[in-house]
Amino acid sequence: MKAVRVLSPTGMLGAGFAQSTVDRGLELGADVISVDAGSTDSGPHYLGSGTPKTTAAAVARDLRVLLRAAAQAGIPLVVGSCGTSGTDSGVDWVAGMVEDILCEEGLDLSVATIRSEQRADFLKARLRAGAVHPLAPARELDEATVDSCTHVVGMMGHEPIEEALRAGADVVLAGRATDTAVAAAFPLMKGMPAGPSWHAAKIVECGGQCTTNPRTGGVLATIDEDGFTIEPLDPDAACTPISVAAHMLYETVNPFRMREPAGELDVEHATYTALDDRRVRVEGSLFHLADQHTVKLEGARITGYETMSFTAIRDEHILANIEAWTKLFDKIFTERVAQTLGLDGSEYTYDLRRYGYDAVLGDLEPASRPPREIGVMLLVRAATQELATAAAKVANPLMLHLPTPDMDYLPSLAFATSPAETERGPVYEFVLNHVVDTRTPTEMFRIDLRKARTHD
Repeated sequence: MKAVRVLSPTGMLGAGFAQSTVDRGLELGADVISVDAGSTDSGPHYLGSGTPKTTAAAVARDLRVLLRAAAQAGIPLVVGSCGTSGTDSGVDWVAGMVEDILCEEGLDLSVATIRSEQRADFLKARLRAGAVHPLAPARELDEATVDSCTHVVGMMGHEPIEEALRAGADVVLAGRATDTAVAAAFPLMKGMPAGPSWHAAKIVECGGQCTTNPRTGGVLATIDEDGFTIEPLDPDAACTPISVAAHMLYETVNPFRMREPAGELDVEHATYTALDDRRVRVEGSLFHLADQHTVKLEGARITGYETMSFTAIRDEHILANIEAWTKLFDKIFTERVAQTLGLDGSEYTYDLRRYGYDAVLGDLEPASRPPREIGVMLLVRAATQELATAAAKVANPLMLHLPTPDMDYLPSLAFATSPAETERGPVYEFVLNHVVDTRTPTEMFRIDLRKARTHD
């Protein structure tokens, strides 16, 4: 092929997009549809619990549109990081929807699943072999940390996806994958140069975010021997040199370089040229193969159980003296928890966040005037849910009537819910930020292909 056209309908499966933008992509000759379905952006809960952040109805709606489009055009559909975190359960969750939709729509497509969840015994063996390395600022990994994780996934590059496509998959449902690998796999398989393929994949990873109107839908990247051209699929959006180049600032340590399992994308000398008022041409992208192929690990573990309480303050005197109020709360709360529950600071933790004052920026908050109102969120974490809730209940009278030290009356604050305490269940933290030296690019991943009847 002299060129490969990659259709990226949205930055997140389940986020939604207009049917018309997908139709437009097919009219422009799309050769593959790629879409990301996951991220670590929303924190460790989804990996730790193995549950998705997206609702099934939204994911199924997007899948139905894309499966119809892929079948109509006779092109593959690649989905990465299924189920948000790419766990095996996430892949199975999406695969179940796909099978239902194919049956309902009467579509006969081959479906490959690629599982990326890692076994503890495999990781510990690689650790003993000296093949696991920390990424800053993580520390050296130990076996106890591996064992503490509820789920560990490896972040695949393009190679497992390409293998599934070469095996005849019409639909590839991948576990945890780099956002770029999802879009780069097909062009690389078809012989497009690595530099433009990886750079285009980086630009289209979030759909319309590289356009002047990111709310309107996806984009189409046409990759060839010399570079790539990118255009929006919505007539009211445009790609400009700035909007396209700026996406290299997104989620990268260095705006000119980005590491993938197979090597490093280098766009330091790339040029961005407007072909017209909607399309941009990019040339000069390079890709440097690494001496050692690596796979990044992501793992999460339970750190305790959390209970939340939320109240609102509109008393002008308290708002003008919110720092004094907070100090008094801290003092009385810790004293009462010790008196009533017998807990010291090593047996529970809590966080009091003052929304409308400094909950977002903390000490960096530049505003100096008292706010009109403040929402106070209390988060209590302990080894058990019962202890966390008990401590939060100790705070209940304080979050309803606590005055500042100089007030001679009890104010009435406003709880947002009844009951005031909401049990959030287990709380997770990320504990793996390491890479594994691989012996082959696909050894850490398991591919299963269910062939369509017409392919048998």
